[in-house]
Amino acid sequence: MKQITSSQNPYIKSLVQLQDKAKMRKQTGTFIIEGKREIELALKGGYELETILFVADLISEKELSALKIASAEKIEISKEVYQKLAYRDTTEGILAIAKTKSLSLKDLKLSENPLILIGESLEKPGNVGAILRTADAANVDAVIIANPKSDLYNPNVVRSSVGCLFTNQIATGSTEEVIAFLKENKINFYSATLQNSTSYHTQDYTKPTALVVGTEATGLTQPWRDGATQNIIIPMQGEIDSMNVSVAAAILLFEAKRQRGF
Repeated sequence: MKQITSSQNPYIKSLVQLQDKAKMRKQTGTFIIEGKREIELALKGGYELETILFVADLISEKELSALKIASAEKIEISKEVYQKLAYRDTTEGILAIAKTKSLSLKDLKLSENPLILIGESLEKPGNVGAILRTADAANVDAVIIANPKSDLYNPNVVRSSVGCLFTNQIATGSTEEVIAFLKENKINFYSATLQNSTSYHTQDYTKPTALVVGTEATGLTQPWRDGATQNIIIPMQGEIDSMNVSVAAAILLFEAKRQRGF
């Protein structure tokens, strides 16, 4: 089995670039997954793993075998190399190089009565990860990121989603493309916005539905506000007029789930 003990190894340097640069992830069509649970969820989600890097002192051969990654190349690395690549302080001594998936709208497989979460122009990887966790909790049909500002395979998205990057169907596209997709598939969409809105709990989400949220700073762009089946608002009873996007998404999604009988 191949072993790498130096963080100056050219291959390790290329992996550091893969962690740090979206351009490198796009060029190679690969990204890094950190942690055993995340790797297990990626496998369950149909991601193809090219390489496994592990620290023998931190993860046993039995644990490696249990992951069912026989087709991936395995490389034993030193703790020094691992610390160079790992983003988390505490993890299980295992990393995987995985192939990215298509994020095309046309590849989404929807149920007859889909529930979709859409986020427009979400900039912070932590918010994207939190949105994916919320979507997983509600078991939505798909998450669509309109006008994405952050690479979905950014290590901070992978980390903050705690593996929910792999448990959701995800697609990206421009706002115009996403709205056209919704109309083509006869999916009602409800835009969370302050302007011309009605309270979110008064609407019927039992039919094919997409719930649309934007950033706290700028909200949704005009096409979402103008084209919505209905603009909706979560009544705020404090001093501020907005909340974290993942919290807002959770409130809206679970109202839809309540109406659908969970």
